Amino acid sequence: MDNELHELAKSIVAIQKQAALQTLNYWKPEAENIIVSQSKDIERIEYTLDMLCEVAYDDEVLRIFKRLCRYYYDIDPLATAQHVNTYREMWDNKEDNSDISSK
Repeated sequence: MDNELHELAKSIVAIQKQAALQTLNYWKPEAENIIVSQSKDIERIEYTLDMLCEVAYDDEVLRIFKRLCRYYYDIDPLATAQHVNTYREMWDNKEDNSDISSK
């Protein structure tokens, strides 16, 4: 039974890594394009933030999520705060007192 749980845990970790990699491959260039082009397309920005947040347990994805949040803050501070709160609800460790701004 312990071996089965260990194998299951390894499979879950592998799936998480694959999801983060796929997110980086697609959404990192999209986020960078939004920032570089100074896009004000709210739907595009928010959808990209949503997609990044789904796998923001990954440090590289989180870095991109934070960068896009900083960009979006100048456009819509309230909506940005809502995205940060969504991140916190999904990924912040209740036992870890650090927040998104310190990562």
